[in-house]
Amino acid sequence: MRSFAFVLFFVVGLFGSCTATPTSTAAPVDHSAWDKLLKKHVNDKGFVNYSAFKKDYDELKKYLDMLSASAPNNKWTKEEQLAYWINAYNAFTVQLILDHYPGISTIKDIGSKIKIPFVSDAWTVNFIVIGGKKMNLNDIEHGIIRKKFDEPRIHFALVCAAKSCPPLRNEAFTADQLDKQLDEQGRDFMNDKAKNNIRKDKAELSKILTWYGGDFTKKMPMVEWVNKYSTVKIDSKTPISYLDYDWDLNGK
Repeated sequence: MRSFAFVLFFVVGLFGSCTATPTSTAAPVDHSAWDKLLKKHVNDKGFVNYSAFKKDYDELKKYLDMLSASAPNNKWTKEEQLAYWINAYNAFTVQLILDHYPGISTIKDIGSKIKIPFVSDAWTVNFIVIGGKKMNLNDIEHGIIRKKFDEPRIHFALVCAAKSCPPLRNEAFTADQLDKQLDEQGRDFMNDKAKNNIRKDKAELSKILTWYGGDFTKKMPMVEWVNKYSTVKIDSKTPISYLDYDWDLNGK
């Protein structure tokens, strides 16, 4: 979930995740079906043709059903598990949008009219079943990915269908390419002026980098994260502010 961040972290900090991580005896899955759909319906800027994607809803559902029956287990490598959960988050998000499209202009239109973090919004809709467990997007992001994997770069890869989110990669994440893919996502995200406007004298950053600042700064200071991926470098004296978040659908 990419809003109400401080309340969100307070709730997570107090109570943690109440959903046990699902598992199965399945072998690592093949994400080629998802890869094919992404290449077909997502452009190189990460914008999604939801109208066309909806025509392939049955193909998406077949992939999601495969994920539902093939939860990771400890025999999978860390990379296989993380690629699975990133792809699952993004694919189930696309399903959630398609289930309401074209009647919405933002993911925040989904769910109860009264939006309460971790209670009644799009990220708390229990429409996902994996390993026989009913789940929602928050369970995947906060209860599994952020809890199990010490990897801040996931915030460059998880996409909640908003224009200010990182671009939806038009290929599936895979274990053998995961490190490279996450770095590429970081570069694409950091150098997109609609998401991060970085100059030597001033850095206007995405709110993702403050909402999840703690995940990043456990590894290194935020300035180093910016300089790792931005073509324009800053220093500790560069003023940093945060851009408004555009929740409009990342459609084309």
